[in-house]
Amino acid sequence: MTQIDEFESLFKSASKPVFHIEPVTVNRVMVVLDEAAPLSPEYVPSVMKFLSVLNNIEQDIETLIVTGEQYHSVGNLLERIQDFEPDLVCTYRNLRIPATEFPFSLGVFVDVLTQATSIPVLLLPRPDMVNGPEHVLTNTDRVMAVTDHLAGDSQLVTYAALFTQDGGQLTLAHIEDEQTFDRLIDVIGKIPSIDTEPARIAIRDQLLKEPADFIESCRMGIQQAGIPIEVESVVTMGHHLSDYRNLIRESETDLLVFNTKDEDQLAMHGLAYPLSVEFRDLPLLLI
Repeated sequence: MTQIDEFESLFKSASKPVFHIEPVTVNRVMVVLDEAAPLSPEYVPSVMKFLSVLNNIEQDIETLIVTGEQYHSVGNLLERIQDFEPDLVCTYRNLRIPATEFPFSLGVFVDVLTQATSIPVLLLPRPDMVNGPEHVLTNTDRVMAVTDHLAGDSQLVTYAALFTQDGGQLTLAHIEDEQTFDRLIDVIGKIPSIDTEPARIAIRDQLLKEPADFIESCRMGIQQAGIPIEVESVVTMGHHLSDYRNLIRESETDLLVFNTKDEDQLAMHGLAYPLSVEFRDLPLLLI
């Protein structure tokens, strides 16, 4: 390595994304229901209680409840959204479709909401769901934000902090895909000019250092902003879905926050769809 290359590497390693609070507001909330809601009369009150965390930011939340008879197609629902202009849409998977028949689908309404609009969607467990965890929809004292590229994602962290109740715990989780890493090291091992073992250690350390540094930046930024929550860091290497599943279950997470949009494709990006399908009994905030 030349001195110029070494200087460039040192310069790049010193440059790191820093968290800053995004200007996120939630003044208008639309709750979209269907024919399943009357099966559980306590459902809407429990949703309102769950959303009460937004009152921590000293603003009046205007809420519009849209029932099943008030829309009949995706187009109808999008018109209602355009008229009301909500900052957040709350609904559940498989609108107008029996969830028991399609347990591993989100349904066309949710698919369109997450991709055809820029509005965050709070995806809640269905009213007719049974055998869900006792802590679901009771509060948000344990919130987790996950992404396959956490460093620099200030908007995701801001939303997650907004939905974490005072005194609660926000976990920022980044799990580097071990299988992808192993394939990369396998390729490096076939290049004679590169010493494989030092490269493996250096690359692994750097992959984990970047999100860890950003989470520390998040912790400091949230503290300086006076937001009274605790920030926990989970940065490791493993298998995405299985490790997130274990982490979420063990921590009794109340709300899972992650991104769903991808500039390069129409479908949900990265881990979004597998996570959305996997955790059917857990509230999900889809950004």
